[in-house]
Amino acid sequence: MNISKKTALVTGASRGIGRAIAERLAQDGFYVVINYAGNATHAQAAIDHIIEQGGQASAIQADVANEHDVSRLFQEAKAINGQLDVVVHSAGIMPMAKITPEALPDFDKVIHTNLRGTFLILAHAAETVPDGGRIITLSTSVIAKSFPAYGPYIASKAGVEGLVHVLANELRGRNITVNAVAPGPTGTDLFYNGKTDEQVSAIAKLAPLERIGTPEEIANVVAMLAGPDGAWVNSQVIRVNGGFA
Repeated sequence: MNISKKTALVTGASRGIGRAIAERLAQDGFYVVINYAGNATHAQAAIDHIIEQGGQASAIQADVANEHDVSRLFQEAKAINGQLDVVVHSAGIMPMAKITPEALPDFDKVIHTNLRGTFLILAHAAETVPDGGRIITLSTSVIAKSFPAYGPYIASKAGVEGLVHVLANELRGRNITVNAVAPGPTGTDLFYNGKTDEQVSAIAKLAPLERIGTPEEIANVVAMLAGPDGAWVNSQVIRVNGGFA
């Protein structure tokens, strides 16, 4: 795929893994549309960095779980260059909640954002991305661990992985790949928040490589799927985790 003058939409791209993905795709020559939920300052900082590095980017605010916002997001993103070639869905939340009656509001919140949001993004991507395009979403490697208090998050991401396989089949004949990337523990503010040095060290040792991954390492795999080297990878969940799971 010749990526010159091609446009990529990255949701949740103002911080963390999403921002690293946006920056990497910009380096690869994509015009990047940065979606953010509410922090315009962080989104602008990401744009400024991309432009400083010689790339092109702009931002569009939208709640990925709101059908009206998502419809507007895709219309505005496509209008920038007349075509939307790659969609990367990175937006999501990860509150900790055990499986108890009292945690139902947390469960509903995670499912609303992570699973409903993914359904909406994938649905609009399927209608918008042209033949030969790429659709990539983020899952998680913690699915394999079943840690306490991860129930709602794991349930939402298991649903995401199911949607990826189904959509790949629904797009048969259009030469559009649909894949998921499932990071392991990755060094973002979301990961470090609330953890002691001892906890971070213990988590790092769970993988045979005995370290925390970087957002850039996740972005590298997404970039592969978005570019010409990913043309024969379809309906897959790629676990990028150093052997964590």
